[in-house]
Amino acid sequence: MPLKVIGSGMGRTGTHTLKIALEQLGFGKCYHMVELLKKPADLVYFTGTEKGEKVEWDNLFKGFQSAVDYPCARYHKQLMEKYPDAKVVHTIRDPESWYKSASETIFWASKPSPGRIFNMMIRMPFSSNIRKRLPVLQYNGRLIDLEFGDISNKQAVIQRYNDYNEKTIASIPKDRLLVYNVKDGWAPLCSFLGVSEPAEPLPRTNSKEEFIQNVKAISKGASIPETA
Repeated sequence: MPLKVIGSGMGRTGTHTLKIALEQLGFGKCYHMVELLKKPADLVYFTGTEKGEKVEWDNLFKGFQSAVDYPCARYHKQLMEKYPDAKVVHTIRDPESWYKSASETIFWASKPSPGRIFNMMIRMPFSSNIRKRLPVLQYNGRLIDLEFGDISNKQAVIQRYNDYNEKTIASIPKDRLLVYNVKDGWAPLCSFLGVSEPAEPLPRTNSKEEFIQNVKAISKGASIPETA
């Protein structure tokens, strides 16, 4: 089944909220970074396209109708070409707020402390989950470097974030694109997708505390819940 919705927004712009929202709106399962951690073997699709290889996206997205967050957002151009009827939702967030959130979550996760690395290495011989996930965690760290360079340089990182948003928004045909802030609730998303608004509020998920707790669990080899 072809993708119906592609997310092009960076992590920490409400991408997990968008994932849950799309699933609630009837767009089936949504591929998010959490899916890659559940099935690390999927990494070959992303490393392949990073090298410029032809990737069989239909195999990766079997059973999914949408894809958001990294790493999929990095390859939104390829996905738009593969799925020309898919609509694109580009999530945005105030740059200062985004940098603070990213620093405390995805940047923190991508540059583990010596203590976290040591604890993971100790557990690795006894945990197949850790051994399988390690290449995904390493790949994620490389992506952070490629996208942002020195993550301690706040102004440079924010400039890259703003540049990415501007270039991405300008490159997508207006009739396929929704520039979306999750703070705006259901209305713009449902109008864009042509579906009715649910009665319950838009879900707010993946807080800093939830993110850190999940990363620590993943580093220990714990199973990832199906609902994550």
